[in-house]
Amino acid sequence: MRPDWINHPVPPVSSPHMQRALERQNQLTKPPGSLGMLEELAVRSAGWLASDRPSFDRMRIVVFAGDHGIAAAGVSAFPQAVTLEMVRNFSNGGAAICVLAQETGAQLEVVDAGVVTDCGPLPGVVSGRAAAGTADFRHAAAMTHSQFNAALELGRQAVRRGVEAGVQLLIGGEMGIGNTTAASAVGSVLTGMTPEAMTGPGTGVDGEGMARKAKVIAEAVVFHGPSRDDPLEVMRLLGGLEMAALTGFYLAAAQAGVVCVVDGFITAAAALTALRVQPAIQPWLLFSHMSKEPGHAALLQAANVAPVLSLGMRLGEASGGATLLPILKVACALHNRMATFQEASVSGKK
Repeated sequence: MRPDWINHPVPPVSSPHMQRALERQNQLTKPPGSLGMLEELAVRSAGWLASDRPSFDRMRIVVFAGDHGIAAAGVSAFPQAVTLEMVRNFSNGGAAICVLAQETGAQLEVVDAGVVTDCGPLPGVVSGRAAAGTADFRHAAAMTHSQFNAALELGRQAVRRGVEAGVQLLIGGEMGIGNTTAASAVGSVLTGMTPEAMTGPGTGVDGEGMARKAKVIAEAVVFHGPSRDDPLEVMRLLGGLEMAALTGFYLAAAQAGVVCVVDGFITAAAALTALRVQPAIQPWLLFSHMSKEPGHAALLQAANVAPVLSLGMRLGEASGGATLLPILKVACALHNRMATFQEASVSGKK
Protein backbone atom coordinates (compact mmCIF):
# COMPACT_ATOMS: atom_id res chain seq x y z
CA MET A 1 0.00 0.00 0.00
CA ARG A 2 1.44 3.37 -1.04
CA PRO A 3 1.01 6.39 1.26
CA ASP A 4 -1.85 8.67 0.23
CA TRP A 5 0.19 11.85 0.53
CA ILE A 6 2.28 11.15 -2.57
CA ASN A 7 -0.79 12.03 -4.66
CA HIS A 8 -1.55 15.29 -2.88
CA PRO A 9 -2.02 18.21 -5.30
CA VAL A 10 0.89 20.39 -6.39
CA PRO A 11 0.35 24.16 -6.50
CA PRO A 12 1.40 26.04 -9.64
CA VAL A 13 4.30 28.47 -9.65
CA SER A 14 3.16 32.10 -9.87
CA SER A 15 2.62 32.84 -13.56
CA PRO A 16 1.82 36.55 -12.97
CA HIS A 17 5.14 37.07 -11.20
CA MET A 18 6.98 35.23 -13.96
CA GLN A 19 5.29 37.35 -16.61
CA ARG A 20 6.18 40.60 -14.83
CA ALA A 21 9.75 39.36 -14.35
CA LEU A 22 10.02 38.61 -18.08
CA GLU A 23 8.74 42.09 -18.89
CA ARG A 24 11.30 43.62 -16.52
CA GLN A 25 14.11 41.59 -18.10
CA ASN A 26 13.19 43.15 -21.45
CA GLN A 27 13.40 46.63 -19.95
CA LEU A 28 16.82 46.27 -18.30
CA THR A 29 19.87 47.98 -19.82
CA LYS A 30 21.04 45.08 -21.95
CA PRO A 31 20.04 43.43 -25.18
CA PRO A 32 17.20 40.97 -24.41
CA GLY A 33 18.60 37.50 -23.82
CA SER A 34 22.19 38.70 -23.45
CA LEU A 35 22.51 37.29 -19.94
CA GLY A 36 21.44 33.88 -21.16
CA MET A 37 20.31 31.42 -18.53
CA LEU A 38 20.72 34.02 -15.78
CA GLU A 39 17.59 35.67 -17.16
CA GLU A 40 15.67 32.40 -17.14
CA LEU A 41 16.77 31.71 -13.56
CA ALA A 42 15.59 35.16 -12.46
CA VAL A 43 12.20 34.71 -14.11
CA ARG A 44 11.74 31.24 -12.64
CA SER A 45 12.80 32.54 -9.21
CA ALA A 46 10.09 35.18 -9.36
CA GLY A 47 7.57 32.41 -10.00
CA TRP A 48 8.92 30.14 -7.25
CA LEU A 49 8.94 32.87 -4.61
CA ALA A 50 5.87 34.75 -5.92
CA SER A 51 7.94 37.92 -5.73
CA ASP A 52 8.71 40.77 -8.12
CA ARG A 53 12.14 41.09 -6.50
CA PRO A 54 13.16 37.49 -5.77
CA SER A 55 16.13 36.67 -3.54
CA PHE A 56 17.21 33.54 -1.74
CA ASP A 57 18.24 34.15 1.86
CA ARG A 58 17.11 30.95 3.58
CA MET A 59 18.36 27.82 1.86
CA ARG A 60 18.77 24.30 3.22
CA ILE A 61 20.78 21.33 1.99
CA VAL A 62 19.60 17.90 3.14
CA VAL A 63 21.94 14.94 2.59
CA PHE A 64 20.34 11.51 2.99
CA ALA A 65 22.71 8.62 3.80
CA GLY A 66 22.05 4.91 3.35
CA ASP A 67 23.90 1.68 2.75
CA HIS A 68 23.29 -0.84 -0.01
CA GLY A 69 23.27 -4.61 0.12
CA ILE A 70 24.48 -4.68 -3.48
CA ALA A 71 27.88 -3.50 -2.22
CA ALA A 72 28.52 -7.18 -1.47
CA ALA A 73 28.82 -7.72 -5.23
CA GLY A 74 32.04 -5.68 -5.31
CA VAL A 75 30.56 -2.76 -7.25
CA SER A 76 32.43 0.02 -5.45
CA ALA A 77 36.06 1.05 -5.19
CA PHE A 78 35.51 1.87 -1.51
CA PRO A 79 34.41 -0.35 1.41
CA GLN A 80 30.89 -0.02 2.81
CA ALA A 81 32.29 1.38 6.06
CA VAL A 82 32.89 4.66 4.22
CA THR A 83 29.18 5.53 4.39
CA LEU A 84 29.26 5.71 8.19
CA GLU A 85 32.66 7.40 8.15
CA MET A 86 31.36 10.08 5.80
CA VAL A 87 28.30 10.71 7.99
CA ARG A 88 30.74 11.42 10.82
CA ASN A 89 32.75 13.62 8.46
CA PHE A 90 29.59 15.58 7.60
CA SER A 91 28.90 16.06 11.29
CA ASN A 92 32.47 17.26 11.89
CA GLY A 93 32.30 19.74 9.00
CA GLY A 94 35.06 18.12 6.95
CA ALA A 95 33.23 17.13 3.75
CA ALA A 96 32.97 19.09 0.51
CA ILE A 97 29.29 19.82 1.09
CA CYS A 98 30.09 21.28 4.51
CA VAL A 99 32.48 23.78 2.92
CA LEU A 100 29.97 24.58 0.17
CA ALA A 101 27.17 25.12 2.71
CA GLN A 102 29.37 27.47 4.72
CA GLU A 103 30.47 29.43 1.65
CA THR A 104 26.94 29.83 0.28
CA GLY A 105 25.24 30.51 3.59
CA ALA A 106 23.02 27.44 3.32
CA GLN A 107 21.89 25.36 6.27
CA LEU A 108 23.06 21.73 6.23
CA GLU A 109 21.12 18.78 7.59
CA VAL A 110 22.18 15.13 7.33
CA VAL A 111 19.60 12.33 7.61
CA ASP A 112 20.62 8.76 8.41
CA ALA A 113 18.07 7.01 6.22
CA GLY A 114 19.64 3.59 6.72
CA VAL A 115 23.36 3.27 7.31
CA VAL A 116 24.25 -0.33 8.22
CA THR A 117 25.78 0.72 11.54
CA ASP A 118 23.84 3.19 13.66
CA CYS A 119 25.99 6.29 13.93
CA GLY A 120 24.41 7.24 17.26
CA PRO A 121 23.70 10.86 18.20
CA LEU A 122 25.82 13.24 16.14
CA PRO A 123 25.54 17.03 15.79
CA GLY A 124 23.61 17.97 12.66
CA VAL A 125 22.51 14.38 11.95
CA VAL A 126 18.85 13.31 12.10
CA SER A 127 18.37 9.61 12.82
CA GLY A 128 15.71 8.18 10.48
CA ARG A 129 16.92 4.65 9.86
CA ALA A 130 14.14 3.10 7.83
CA ALA A 131 16.35 -0.03 7.85
CA ALA A 132 19.96 -1.02 8.46
CA GLY A 133 20.79 -0.76 4.76
CA THR A 134 18.99 -2.34 1.84
CA ALA A 135 18.98 -6.00 0.88
CA ASP A 136 21.18 -7.28 -1.95
CA PHE A 137 18.86 -6.71 -4.89
CA ARG A 138 20.40 -9.60 -6.81
CA HIS A 139 18.38 -11.95 -4.60
CA ALA A 140 15.56 -9.92 -3.02
CA ALA A 141 13.76 -6.60 -3.18
CA ALA A 142 16.06 -3.85 -1.97
CA MET A 143 13.37 -2.69 0.46
CA THR A 144 10.25 -4.20 1.95
CA HIS A 145 7.05 -2.23 1.44
CA SER A 146 7.17 -0.88 4.99
CA GLN A 147 10.84 0.11 4.71
CA PHE A 148 10.19 1.85 1.41
CA ASN A 149 7.21 3.80 2.76
CA ALA A 150 9.24 4.77 5.83
CA ALA A 151 12.04 6.06 3.59
CA LEU A 152 9.57 8.10 1.52
CA GLU A 153 8.28 9.59 4.78
CA LEU A 154 11.82 10.60 5.78
CA GLY A 155 11.95 12.83 2.72
CA ARG A 156 8.56 14.30 3.51
CA GLN A 157 9.55 15.03 7.12
CA ALA A 158 12.76 16.74 5.98
CA VAL A 159 10.67 19.06 3.82
CA ARG A 160 8.32 19.70 6.74
CA ARG A 161 11.25 20.72 8.96
CA GLY A 162 12.47 23.06 6.24
CA VAL A 163 9.05 24.66 5.74
CA GLU A 164 8.67 25.18 9.50
CA ALA A 165 12.06 26.91 9.47
CA GLY A 166 10.93 29.19 6.65
CA VAL A 167 13.36 27.99 3.98
CA GLN A 168 12.86 29.30 0.45
CA LEU A 169 14.88 26.64 -1.36
CA LEU A 170 15.86 23.03 -0.71
CA ILE A 171 18.69 20.94 -2.13
CA GLY A 172 18.73 17.15 -1.83
CA GLY A 173 21.95 15.19 -1.62
CA GLU A 174 23.00 11.60 -0.93
CA MET A 175 25.76 9.42 0.44
CA GLY A 176 25.90 5.65 0.20
CA ILE A 177 28.51 3.21 -1.01
CA GLY A 178 26.96 1.24 -3.88
CA ASN A 179 24.39 3.85 -4.79
CA THR A 180 25.59 4.51 -8.33
CA THR A 181 24.80 0.85 -9.03
CA ALA A 182 21.31 1.28 -7.56
CA ALA A 183 20.78 4.51 -9.52
CA SER A 184 21.97 2.83 -12.72
CA ALA A 185 19.55 -0.04 -12.14
CA VAL A 186 16.59 2.28 -11.53
CA GLY A 187 17.62 4.51 -14.44
CA SER A 188 18.02 1.57 -16.80
CA VAL A 189 14.44 0.42 -16.19
CA LEU A 190 12.86 3.89 -16.24
CA THR A 191 14.64 5.04 -19.42
CA GLY A 192 14.89 1.75 -21.29
CA MET A 193 18.67 2.18 -21.61
CA THR A 194 20.83 -0.92 -21.33
CA PRO A 195 22.71 -1.42 -18.06
CA GLU A 196 25.97 -1.07 -20.01
CA ALA A 197 24.97 2.36 -21.33
CA MET A 198 23.72 3.52 -17.95
CA THR A 199 26.66 2.34 -15.85
CA GLY A 200 29.65 4.54 -15.02
CA PRO A 201 32.71 4.51 -12.75
CA GLY A 202 30.91 5.70 -9.61
CA THR A 203 33.56 5.90 -6.90
CA GLY A 204 36.24 5.19 -9.49
CA VAL A 205 36.05 1.55 -10.56
CA ASP A 206 37.92 0.54 -13.71
CA GLY A 207 36.52 -0.93 -16.92
CA GLU A 208 36.32 -4.39 -15.39
CA GLY A 209 34.45 -2.94 -12.42
CA MET A 210 31.93 -1.17 -14.66
CA ALA A 211 31.34 -4.40 -16.58
CA ARG A 212 30.70 -6.17 -13.27
CA LYS A 213 28.21 -3.46 -12.23
CA ALA A 214 26.36 -3.73 -15.55
CA LYS A 215 26.21 -7.53 -15.29
CA VAL A 216 24.83 -7.33 -11.74
CA ILE A 217 22.15 -4.87 -12.86
CA ALA A 218 21.17 -6.95 -15.88
CA GLU A 219 20.78 -10.06 -13.75
CA ALA A 220 18.72 -8.18 -11.15
CA VAL A 221 16.38 -6.73 -13.77
CA VAL A 222 15.76 -10.24 -15.14
CA PHE A 223 15.25 -11.58 -11.61
CA HIS A 224 12.68 -8.94 -10.59
CA GLY A 225 11.13 -8.10 -13.97
CA PRO A 226 10.12 -4.57 -12.87
CA SER A 227 7.79 -2.49 -15.01
CA ARG A 228 8.71 1.09 -15.89
CA ASP A 229 4.98 1.84 -15.57
CA ASP A 230 5.29 1.47 -11.79
CA PRO A 231 8.23 3.75 -10.94
CA LEU A 232 7.81 3.48 -7.17
CA GLU A 233 8.02 -0.31 -7.39
CA VAL A 234 11.16 0.01 -9.52
CA MET A 235 12.68 2.17 -6.77
CA ARG A 236 11.59 -0.29 -4.05
CA LEU A 237 13.07 -3.28 -5.85
CA LEU A 238 16.33 -1.77 -7.07
CA GLY A 239 16.92 1.55 -5.33
CA GLY A 240 18.25 2.70 -1.99
CA LEU A 241 16.84 4.05 1.24
CA GLU A 242 18.44 7.44 0.60
CA MET A 243 17.09 7.43 -2.95
CA ALA A 244 13.58 6.60 -1.75
CA ALA A 245 13.87 9.41 0.80
CA LEU A 246 14.87 11.79 -2.01
CA THR A 247 11.87 10.67 -4.05
CA GLY A 248 9.63 11.62 -1.15
CA PHE A 249 11.63 14.83 -0.67
CA TYR A 250 10.99 16.04 -4.24
CA LEU A 251 7.30 15.17 -4.11
CA ALA A 252 6.77 16.85 -0.74
CA ALA A 253 8.76 19.97 -1.65
CA ALA A 254 6.64 20.58 -4.75
CA GLN A 255 3.45 19.92 -2.79
CA ALA A 256 4.61 22.54 -0.27
CA GLY A 257 5.42 25.04 -3.03
CA VAL A 258 9.17 25.09 -2.34
CA VAL A 259 11.69 24.96 -5.18
CA CYS A 260 14.02 21.98 -4.92
CA VAL A 261 17.44 21.77 -6.59
CA VAL A 262 18.35 18.36 -8.03
CA ASP A 263 22.03 17.56 -7.70
CA GLY A 264 23.54 14.87 -9.93
CA PHE A 265 23.17 11.29 -11.15
CA ILE A 266 21.77 9.51 -8.10
CA THR A 267 19.43 12.35 -7.21
CA ALA A 268 18.26 12.52 -10.84
CA ALA A 269 17.20 8.87 -10.65
CA ALA A 270 15.09 9.74 -7.62
CA ALA A 271 13.76 12.90 -9.28
CA LEU A 272 12.75 10.98 -12.42
CA THR A 273 10.94 8.47 -10.21
CA ALA A 274 9.07 11.32 -8.52
CA LEU A 275 8.28 12.95 -11.88
CA ARG A 276 6.82 9.71 -13.21
CA VAL A 277 4.54 9.60 -10.15
CA GLN A 278 3.59 13.30 -10.23
CA PRO A 279 4.52 15.09 -13.48
CA ALA A 280 3.09 18.31 -12.00
CA ILE A 281 6.18 18.68 -9.78
CA GLN A 282 8.47 19.52 -12.72
CA PRO A 283 8.17 23.34 -12.49
CA TRP A 284 9.37 23.15 -8.88
CA LEU A 285 12.57 21.25 -9.74
CA LEU A 286 15.80 22.93 -10.82
CA PHE A 287 18.41 20.55 -12.24
CA SER A 288 21.79 21.93 -11.26
CA HIS A 289 24.53 20.25 -13.30
CA MET A 290 25.55 17.56 -15.75
CA SER A 291 27.36 14.81 -13.90
CA LYS A 292 30.30 13.01 -15.46
CA GLU A 293 28.41 9.74 -14.87
CA PRO A 294 27.41 8.57 -18.38
CA GLY A 295 23.86 7.66 -17.41
CA HIS A 296 23.01 11.14 -16.16
CA ALA A 297 22.32 12.53 -19.65
CA ALA A 298 19.76 9.78 -20.27
CA LEU A 299 17.97 10.57 -17.01
CA LEU A 300 17.84 14.29 -17.83
CA GLN A 301 16.56 13.55 -21.32
CA ALA A 302 13.86 11.27 -19.91
CA ALA A 303 12.84 14.07 -17.53
CA ASN A 304 12.89 16.56 -20.44
CA VAL A 305 15.10 19.01 -18.54
CA ALA A 306 18.41 20.80 -19.09
CA PRO A 307 20.95 21.38 -16.29
CA VAL A 308 22.54 24.77 -15.68
CA LEU A 309 26.16 23.76 -15.11
CA SER A 310 28.61 21.31 -16.66
CA LEU A 311 31.76 21.12 -14.55
CA GLY A 312 32.70 17.45 -14.84
CA MET A 313 31.58 16.79 -11.25
CA ARG A 314 30.53 13.38 -9.92
CA LEU A 315 30.95 13.63 -6.15
CA GLY A 316 27.34 13.67 -5.02
CA GLU A 317 26.59 14.98 -1.51
CA ALA A 318 24.55 17.80 -3.18
CA SER A 319 27.84 19.39 -4.21
CA GLY A 320 26.64 20.30 -7.71
CA GLY A 321 23.42 21.75 -6.34
CA ALA A 322 25.26 23.85 -3.79
CA THR A 323 27.68 25.10 -6.45
CA LEU A 324 24.69 26.49 -8.35
CA LEU A 325 23.56 28.69 -5.45
CA PRO A 326 25.92 31.65 -6.08
CA ILE A 327 24.79 31.74 -9.71
CA LEU A 328 21.16 31.71 -8.66
CA LYS A 329 21.83 34.59 -6.26
CA VAL A 330 23.64 36.55 -8.98
CA ALA A 331 20.72 36.02 -11.36
CA CYS A 332 18.34 37.50 -8.80
CA ALA A 333 20.68 40.40 -7.95
CA LEU A 334 20.98 41.38 -11.62
CA HIS A 335 17.23 41.22 -12.01
CA ASN A 336 16.55 43.29 -8.92
CA ARG A 337 19.27 45.95 -9.11
CA MET A 338 20.00 46.65 -12.75
CA ALA A 339 18.48 49.87 -14.09
CA THR A 340 15.87 49.92 -16.80
CA PHE A 341 16.46 51.86 -20.00
CA GLN A 342 14.09 54.54 -18.73
CA GLU A 343 15.72 54.81 -15.30
CA ALA A 344 19.19 55.08 -16.81
CA SER A 345 18.17 57.40 -19.67
CA VAL A 346 19.64 54.91 -22.14
CA SER A 347 18.17 54.54 -25.58
CA GLY A 348 16.38 51.25 -26.13
CA LYS A 349 16.49 48.93 -29.11
CA LYS A 350 15.16 50.42 -32.34
